[in-house]
Amino acid sequence: MSDDTIRLVTIGRIVRRRRRLLALLVVVGALVGYSTSLLFPPRYTTSASVLLPGAWEERELRTQTEIATSSVVVDRVAATLAWGGVSAAELREQVVAEASDGNIIKISGTADTPARAQQLADQTARQFVAFAARVMGNGTDPDAAARLDALRKQVETTNRRITELADAADPGRTVESVQTRTDLEKLRTSLREAIDKLDQADTAASKAVKANMVVMGPAARPDGKAPPTRTQLVAAGAVLAFLVTVIGHLTAARMSRRLRTEAEITAALRSTLLGTVDVPAERTAHRGKGRGPWALVRRLLGLDVRWDLPVPRTSGDEASRQTRYRRVCARLRDRLPASRSLLVVVPEGDETALRAAEQLAAEAAGEPLLRVTAVSVTQPMLPDRDDETGALIMLSAGSWTAGELAGVAEACADARHEVVGVVLAGTVLARPARSSGRTRQAAAPEFAMADDATGVTG
Repeated sequence: MSDDTIRLVTIGRIVRRRRRLLALLVVVGALVGYSTSLLFPPRYTTSASVLLPGAWEERELRTQTEIATSSVVVDRVAATLAWGGVSAAELREQVVAEASDGNIIKISGTADTPARAQQLADQTARQFVAFAARVMGNGTDPDAAARLDALRKQVETTNRRITELADAADPGRTVESVQTRTDLEKLRTSLREAIDKLDQADTAASKAVKANMVVMGPAARPDGKAPPTRTQLVAAGAVLAFLVTVIGHLTAARMSRRLRTEAEITAALRSTLLGTVDVPAERTAHRGKGRGPWALVRRLLGLDVRWDLPVPRTSGDEASRQTRYRRVCARLRDRLPASRSLLVVVPEGDETALRAAEQLAAEAAGEPLLRVTAVSVTQPMLPDRDDETGALIMLSAGSWTAGELAGVAEACADARHEVVGVVLAGTVLARPARSSGRTRQAAAPEFAMADDATGVTG
């Protein structure tokens, strides 16, 4: 096709002329989507939110989401839920954590029932908060606790030693003894303040860790299935079938090698164009005439009607159409000697060109005498030249490839029929005929009988 293949009018033509096929394939696609939904059990998803107070950097939030879905947390969830037939590895695929605005970790759980999905999300959030609190220092380091206890004991021992040194000093008798006791008391006071600050910092850190992450309520029980639902799969199958069918038609039309322009057709036949004629469009135009089961299926699905032909344009009345035929006849008389016959060659299966050839023969009224014959494009063969002056090839545009037309031209040359010209036939929407002041005597067309020619019908 030309570059305007994907215009909306072209897609509309596909839908209009292939509506039966499209309807069948859309139903098939919907059934495929429905069958696919049967292979996947229904899934339900819900979420629990965990708040992280304070200022958190983006990389820290990503770390927390990784912790929420880590094997340590999910293993604890699996041990707590103890679902039969569901391993920790399977649960790990059903848990998703993501960081959202406001320092909130959203933990989503997916299960085969709404209750299980709710339990999975809630339990994962609780285990995540508990594990994160322990990781951040809520009494999980025994070595640090032991060192802190040893430091307290050492401070107490130092205090006792300071008391002994103070008692041993001569109280108030000399200046040196007074200074020594003063320095010892200052040291005792400094040690006591350091221990108090250490205790306060430990208590504050412990409280901060415990209150660091908060589960923002239980997860809501899901009231709908997680996508893709059965309805979505059915709709996706129907839409996909429709798109594949339309794209397939467009691709086939784009790759088609049928000639559509006058220059391409005349170049393939190595001749000149004598004119174009029109015939009124019929309901059965461009329909195949095959027999058998496959032909019946094609007719039922509308495949026997070509979709890529444009909608026939509206023409003038019968008189204006006859004017085109008369002009072609006049050009033929200029090219042929008087009272000579001419063979009108029509590709077999081109109903539009055949009707136009019959009309042209009737309009010529024996001047010149036109004999219409159909030739197969697969095995083109014409009867040998008798008294014909030459051959006139008549066909419709967009129906034949360059190779097929070249075969017809070669068949004319083999039978010693010189091609005098080409006439293109098209279909139009007829208007009511106008009354004419004169009448024409239409001569019945004479058909060539090719009993000795293979593939030629008369």
